[in-house]
Amino acid sequence: ELGLMGVLVPQEYGGAGLSYSEYVTVVEEISKLDGAIGLSVAAHNSLCTGHILQFGNEQQKQQWLPKLASGEWIGAWGLTEPNTGSDAGNMRTFAEQDGDYWVINGAKNFITHGKSGNIAVVIVRTGEVGDSHGMTAFVIEKGTKGFYAGRKEDKLGMRASETTELIFDNCRVHKDNILGKVGQGFIQALKILDGGRISIASLSLGIAQGALEESIKYSKERHQFNKPISDFQAISFKLVDMSTQIEAARLLIEKAAFLKDQGKKIQKESAMAKYYASEVAVNVSTEAVQIFGGYGYTKDYPVEKYYRDSKLCTIGEGTSEIQKLVISRAILK
Repeated sequence: ELGLMGVLVPQEYGGAGLSYSEYVTVVEEISKLDGAIGLSVAAHNSLCTGHILQFGNEQQKQQWLPKLASGEWIGAWGLTEPNTGSDAGNMRTFAEQDGDYWVINGAKNFITHGKSGNIAVVIVRTGEVGDSHGMTAFVIEKGTKGFYAGRKEDKLGMRASETTELIFDNCRVHKDNILGKVGQGFIQALKILDGGRISIASLSLGIAQGALEESIKYSKERHQFNKPISDFQAISFKLVDMSTQIEAARLLIEKAAFLKDQGKKIQKESAMAKYYASEVAVNVSTEAVQIFGGYGYTKDYPVEKYYRDSKLCTIGEGTSEIQKLVISRAILK
């Protein structure tokens, strides 16, 4: 109802028509209360919907964006495979042309909305293994013969955001469902992931902010030795460090979002925002559990959920180590 499933989609396609600067606020605010819902909103907006918006032709935009922007349809995006992970160049899911159709076989895993999604953008191999111009992006609707969801992952955190396999068994997809040109899929994916990193950074920021706010509230309510524990330097200094890290992360994210809105290259900035903010989410949620003490280890209080949810942020859209590789290449170029 608020238009948050089509934040970045122009109004002519039924979206909210907002920029990345507003989008990061949306993801943060939702994630302050539930990181899993923030993750689903982020994946739907920046990955699936964002890919169609950025690389689809006019017919494809008219066909799919209104349903995605309204939330009538939920979107998934598939790049990762069981044996490749971040090594997308060696993906094994492949498509062979058969007249006006392409026949896809293989599997993707760790796919948000893989089961409940109505539509998925998937990148599959159409050329030689390892060829960056040998992959193509296809849009596949739910119900397409030979396309179905596999096992749902039983995860540590983010449990309200579904993660499954996508299976392709002689799945026939018409050539009109190709985004851009054949062979451009991997190049497109790299650009989509730049925005995806900002999404995960915003998700991380929301989790950290939520954990901080709960910690401040608890530290004022919890009394030991006849005074609130916030009066103890050991606790107040933790809150200082948590707050400072969050503000630093926020500035990195806002800069990356601003540059993206300007149409500038953001590979380094988005990687820095994602790397730092995700580490902050883990650090802050860990300290939150510590501030709550024994109660922080129970499900009676929310910080144990922030703690569990935060770890995905250092893994999703590329691990912290991957972000360091991206950043190091940029600053050493």
